[in-house]
Amino acid sequence: MTATTVDLTVNGRPVSEKTESRTHLADFLREDLLLTGTHLGCEQGVCGACTVFVDGRPTRSCITLAAACKGANVQSVEGFDDDPLMQALRDAFKRHHGLQCGYCTPGMLVTGYDIVRRLPNADTARIRKELSGNLCRCTGYAGIVAAIADVLENNPPSARVQPHARLRQYPDESAAAALEKNSKIAPVSSSKFADPADIPSRQSLANAPTLSRRLTFDVSPSRIWEILSDPEKIVSCIPGARLDNVADDGLLQGQCAISMGPIKAAFTGVARMELDEMSKTGEVVGRGKDGLSRSQLDGALDFQITDHAEGGSELSLDMQYKLTGPLSQFSRPSLVAEIADRILDQVAASIEAKAEGRNPELIENADLNGLSLLTSAFLGWIKKTLGFR
Repeated sequence: MTATTVDLTVNGRPVSEKTESRTHLADFLREDLLLTGTHLGCEQGVCGACTVFVDGRPTRSCITLAAACKGANVQSVEGFDDDPLMQALRDAFKRHHGLQCGYCTPGMLVTGYDIVRRLPNADTARIRKELSGNLCRCTGYAGIVAAIADVLENNPPSARVQPHARLRQYPDESAAAALEKNSKIAPVSSSKFADPADIPSRQSLANAPTLSRRLTFDVSPSRIWEILSDPEKIVSCIPGARLDNVADDGLLQGQCAISMGPIKAAFTGVARMELDEMSKTGEVVGRGKDGLSRSQLDGALDFQITDHAEGGSELSLDMQYKLTGPLSQFSRPSLVAEIADRILDQVAASIEAKAEGRNPELIENADLNGLSLLTSAFLGWIKKTLGFR
């Protein structure tokens, strides 16, 4: 086993401890520092019981390596004893019966704290959306939502824990809205923003998992090709995506953000896009990095548009991916397939709307429901275990 020394601040106290390189932050807090208020549930980053603040941002400590938090400021539920906003939340949880067994409560309180400080005008629908990454088997969520709404409505105290200045703030506006403001992106030399060496080779993805999908449209292949061959148009159809630069040699620079409750990742990177108009085929290969989790995603997409047997067109997609870093816990094929299908449903609707001359509904960051994802992954595991197809 490889050991490393982790130097960080926990609940305002400097800590320097030697631990195994593979130790997750939750285990480090519970076993090395004996801070057992952080609970472990799914240990897959889905249930939210282990949520703590890292540099002021809600973080799944069960999938975050302790070694990746060197120099960070970590705040677990034990570190809020003198925080007036957290006290207001605790009191509200009691009044509204927002807890029963209490196992999910530490993570719920951290997420609730983040909601109050970040979304002062949130209504109950938005509160539920923000809580979608925190699971509770007891309360039915009504008491938890009511408690957070109560604090929001009654002049809550100022939050003492704020996102650290050295980290990027989450964008509030949708990528599609941002593109509307900059409708034309002038081509530039890729040397100004990208190194071709940052793009993975197809050989490096040879053994990566592959996901294949088929989408059908009621419009002609040529109309679909007009959208797919235009980087700006296709990026505007992808929830959470933003195109920053288009190079004259086919390199693209941009960002794609995705969130599941308090888990938020924004992969910034470059990709190379190659098109063949005669065969209506294309290839996109790229690499993105999420600065917050220090995770990296390499991917390749091959697509082809053909006439559909029953009219309209068919888009064939073959995707390869390799996710490394703390977020690799989400790279299990069943979970990736579930996430990809949800995003593709929105992409397909936007593509068809554009092809038909309609304005697609603006979609913010791809926001996924933790409970339904966990259920889908569990059912997939059951089917595989029992030999069902």
